[in-house]
Amino acid sequence: MIPVFRPAVGDEELAAIKECLDTGWIGLGPKTAEFEKTFGQFIGVEYVVGMNSCSSALDMALKVLDITGGEVITPSLTFVSTNHAILYNNATPVFADVQPDTLNIDPDDVRHKITPRTRAIMVVHYAGHPCEMDALVDIAREHNLKLIEDCAHAAGSTYHGQPVGTFGDAGCFSFHAVKNVTMGEGGALVVKHKDEYDRAMRLRWCGISKSTWERARGKSYSWQYDVDELGYKYHLSDIAAAIGLVQLRKAEYHNQARRRIWEAYNTAFADLPADLPVVYDDVTTTYLIYVLKTDRRDDLMDFLRERGIGTSVHYYPNHLFKLYRDYPADVPVTEAVWQRLITLPIYPLLTSDQLETVIDNVRAFYRGG
Repeated sequence: MIPVFRPAVGDEELAAIKECLDTGWIGLGPKTAEFEKTFGQFIGVEYVVGMNSCSSALDMALKVLDITGGEVITPSLTFVSTNHAILYNNATPVFADVQPDTLNIDPDDVRHKITPRTRAIMVVHYAGHPCEMDALVDIAREHNLKLIEDCAHAAGSTYHGQPVGTFGDAGCFSFHAVKNVTMGEGGALVVKHKDEYDRAMRLRWCGISKSTWERARGKSYSWQYDVDELGYKYHLSDIAAAIGLVQLRKAEYHNQARRRIWEAYNTAFADLPADLPVVYDDVTTTYLIYVLKTDRRDDLMDFLRERGIGTSVHYYPNHLFKLYRDYPADVPVTEAVWQRLITLPIYPLLTSDQLETVIDNVRAFYRGG
């Protein structure tokens, strides 16, 4: 079976893990601090908090921005973590529609959905393609709303030359197994202000005022700490961070490998009765997922599965899940387009032969098998 995703890891990552095991620092320690600094340099920010997942980062972003209750405008076409974070903070998700080409949140619909109860806007850079951040930043400023970027797909994407995750009040990144920068599990929260950073650093480690690594470097009373408020077990580990440091060095290479696959698909499928993914001018993307839009989605998935080719759907709209059915969702584009989406295999380790197999079989399907 050719999978949809496969992590691109090897001997360098194994060596990084061994280094952690040899030093004895495998939890929250020096590698986490090094990764936070390095990732900050990668996207050009000062305040980075290593987290155990992007889900935790999204929850933490709302907490340090004091979004408790009220409404948060958000897409439905996303992984559920985006909107679970809103519920964790006793707020109401208000679903905005997406643009039919990029599948990113539609700024015009965001503006339409604002009410006196709106506290924040949550945007998702779908497949790594940046949202229209100029418009979204203007809307947030005009209405005095917090702007949170879900960058789970987008470590390395830029909008008009500026890295995503740096436009809003907070940026949340994922280093899950299928992401372009992977640690297996992990995430990062980016904030703009030191007080938000300091609070997030405490909250991610149970509200404790000093981490184990900080206490280990201390002299007298190194064992002593305080707990200022109720915190969470959200911190990154050194084993994951060590893998992430290697992956950051490979990020551009991996993104370009995905780009070559993405462009090969677009070239091969240009004459098919399907809609191909797009990239706007003056943006860069991670090409994290390749999503074809076709009226014969389910038949194509069955055809490819029978021939050993994995596919998926990104995503089942959140408002259709039982948990979210009672929340506002006037999203006609989302409801129409999600039924046409199929994700094809794309990852740096996809071989030329495998790529050819996928292309040949997709074309065979449209020729009638």
